[in-house]
Amino acid sequence: MAGKVFFSVTMSLDGFMAPEPVPPEDAFSPEKQDDPRVRRWRSRWAELQAWAFPQRWFRENLKLGEGGEEGLDNDIARATYERTGASVMGKRMFEVGEPAWPEEAPFHTPVFVVTHTRRDPWERPGGTTFHFVNDGIGSALDKAREAARDRDVRIAGGVETIQEYLDSGVIDEFSITLAPVLFGTGIRLFDRVDPDRLSLAQTGADASSRVTHLTYTVGQR
Repeated sequence: MAGKVFFSVTMSLDGFMAPEPVPPEDAFSPEKQDDPRVRRWRSRWAELQAWAFPQRWFRENLKLGEGGEEGLDNDIARATYERTGASVMGKRMFEVGEPAWPEEAPFHTPVFVVTHTRRDPWERPGGTTFHFVNDGIGSALDKAREAARDRDVRIAGGVETIQEYLDSGVIDEFSITLAPVLFGTGIRLFDRVDPDRLSLAQTGADASSRVTHLTYTVGQR
């Protein structure tokens, strides 16, 4: 039995999934850390994701040390990881993450990167292998479904990649972790998504002291 296709993201209270973008090569470059744009991007990103950093599962998965919080937020983060049999991401997300992820990349499953760049698979310790797909989002999803078998496929990001999959009608459900921060500007999650094509039903709402987790199923109008 095939699994679901889903995405799970953190969003600011005013609807932004990410700050104003900076060049991927600058985001974690030591030479660019005093650049005001890069400093602002890193600060806003850390503020948005602040709920995740203390969680025990998050700390263990990114090799940040032992200990951490347990509870609703930790359980949801762990469950998202455990249901995922393969991931799909866009080129920009990969380019930002490549220098930032630890050697043992945090996916531990096959990851299919949608890109025009031809590159051999990149195998990392701990079970993550990045496969570079040059023939579109449909091909990447087909490969991810096959790799995931009966587990779910996660569309990991970034925003444009999630929007493309939403518009293509293949997303079964998604979760938004709503953080109590305001960006004012940035990259909106639902920009360029055709609202006339989607029908949403809320299936979950769980709040912790840090964030609110909302879950929706997706249908077609």
